Amino acid sequence: GGLGDVLGGLPPAMAANGHRVMTISPRYDQYKDAWDTEVTVELKVGDKTETVRFFHCYKRGVDRVFADHPLFLEKVWGKTASKIYGPTAGVDFKDNQLRFSLLCQAALVAPRVLNLNSSKYFSGPYGEEVVFIANDWHTALLPCYLKAIYKPKGIYKTAKVAFCIHNIAYQGRFAFADFALLNLPNEFKSSFDFIDGYDKPVKGRKINWMKAGILESDKVLTVSPYYAEELVSSVEKGVELDNIIRKTRIQGIVNGMDVQEWNPLTDKYTTVKYDASTVADAKPLLKEALQAEVGLPVDRDIPVIGFIGRLEE
Repeated sequence: GGLGDVLGGLPPAMAANGHRVMTISPRYDQYKDAWDTEVTVELKVGDKTETVRFFHCYKRGVDRVFADHPLFLEKVWGKTASKIYGPTAGVDFKDNQLRFSLLCQAALVAPRVLNLNSSKYFSGPYGEEVVFIANDWHTALLPCYLKAIYKPKGIYKTAKVAFCIHNIAYQGRFAFADFALLNLPNEFKSSFDFIDGYDKPVKGRKINWMKAGILESDKVLTVSPYYAEELVSSVEKGVELDNIIRKTRIQGIVNGMDVQEWNPLTDKYTTVKYDASTVADAKPLLKEALQAEVGLPVDRDIPVIGFIGRLEE
């Protein structure tokens, strides 16, 4: 969805501005371009110690790093037909909190342990002078682990975290007792403490990952100025986090567009290619092709209206 689009397009745009940019994602598949760095780290997740391996590829000026662990790869890849977040749509994997705790911890280790030399402008580990951009609830533990594990040891002293909300409707609400799974000091409990006002699945006291991400980060962002206004406009629109966001403030930066990905001159999905000078001739032909394909009356003078928005249940 939109988050995938941002993670695809924003990092190369930042790299083109001269930044050194790394993305860190779970290794959900045997990505054909991503090679094993053979770097492994041991991380405490729940009551176990887990080993994560890092895979890497370098594309369009960006280090693409994938955290490899059976919690990610074995669940989604191959014949399981599982989704990324659960076995079927709308159902969570029972261990989602452990899976994303692993991702957050791996993201904090990667800049220090990976010796990456693909770029002709930068070489070696990224080191500690970094800004983490944490996207949505799955990454909300990152600012917490940064403060609990690293900063007390004098590591990442100047590092900052921007937390970006792409979809306020998914917040990572779990049973209050689950706070113990996260291996965080008790002083963080209040940042997670949340009273769920909705009946589904159950009302009452929970932990809320996104609430903690908002409170523990240095800056809170979202995907457009309008969405920023919407999130603080009411309990419904802010899905019960409106008061927290009003407290921390939020800045909306409109999602850009990857002009390489969305280039009508090179788009492999269209039969007629065009640019600014040929758009008037090409679009009626493409409209007719679309109408024919979906069984509408073929008429280049009829308007075709596209809608881009949330598609949920």
